[in-house]
Amino acid sequence: MINFDEKKMLENGAYIYNQRERIENIADQVCKNGFENIFISSVGGSQAMMEPFEQIINEMSSIPVYSVLASTLVYTGHNQLCSHSLVFMASKSGDTKETVAAAKYVKEKGCTIVSIIGKEDSILEELSDYSVIYKDGRPQELIMYLLVGRILYNRGCFEQYPKFADELRYLPEVLVSVRKQADEQAIAYCKNYYKEPYSIWIASGDLWPVCYAYAMCVLEESQWIRTKSVSSPEFFHGTLELIEKDVCVTLLITEGKTRELDLRVERFIREYSDKVNVFDCKDYVYSHISDEFRPLLSCVVMNAILQRISKNMEVITNHSLDIRRYYRTVKY
Repeated sequence: MINFDEKKMLENGAYIYNQRERIENIADQVCKNGFENIFISSVGGSQAMMEPFEQIINEMSSIPVYSVLASTLVYTGHNQLCSHSLVFMASKSGDTKETVAAAKYVKEKGCTIVSIIGKEDSILEELSDYSVIYKDGRPQELIMYLLVGRILYNRGCFEQYPKFADELRYLPEVLVSVRKQADEQAIAYCKNYYKEPYSIWIASGDLWPVCYAYAMCVLEESQWIRTKSVSSPEFFHGTLELIEKDVCVTLLITEGKTRELDLRVERFIREYSDKVNVFDCKDYVYSHISDEFRPLLSCVVMNAILQRISKNMEVITNHSLDIRRYYRTVKY
């Protein structure tokens, strides 16, 4: 497999899971201190990484939760943001301009900030009340599963959390296996469609942030491939008119509650396009994970699947995922 280091992936996952006690202690402390609502506020891929947990919180509890892009929050504020708000933030660099500005803004409001950061001693870490530094650790979602899961458990909303958290020990192993299972289909996708002038990507629910971020942050930003992303429920209110036999369409199917919305899209696109690609979480084996928890893992599993497209795509296009024309290259 191209660009695949199984040993490193397992080590990266263990690096995060070994922080489980500390992460749960953070959750315990914010629950002890009390909070009225939760905000998720960052930008780009960091925001998309956290947004599936907005849905998890909404589905499992009555805790008010709001997802607001950092730059928007600074300019518009939010009537529910107060000194009793708990704010989740994330940044790989720890110095993302918009996220740092939002951190300063919510700190002035007296909010509690919990951040997920890739580097030590960053300005975001300095601004945060609590932070988890993941360095090379992956997946970042594992931090959120432990953090959010423990909060929901403390609130009496997730009785099965201890069992779930114990099984998360195997998540890195599961994701390695998923990458292996997905590689053949990923290679076929890259070879068949890397020259497409335009492609449509579709998903719903917990996979919508994954789809949106992949289209924007990988296909558009990292590969300069023109891509339209649309959610499954919105697909039938506009974008369906762009489907033709030669239009490339990719559908990501969740195991969550919105699965039927995805299946409805699948039936339509298979009838009207000859270039259909479907990646369905249900098709993959998750060893050591109870069936009851599979729907919670769709977002992190799909990200592992899509990584195999990314790793193969950069080789086939001879365009490194690290190349940028504008991002952090020119002033804007």
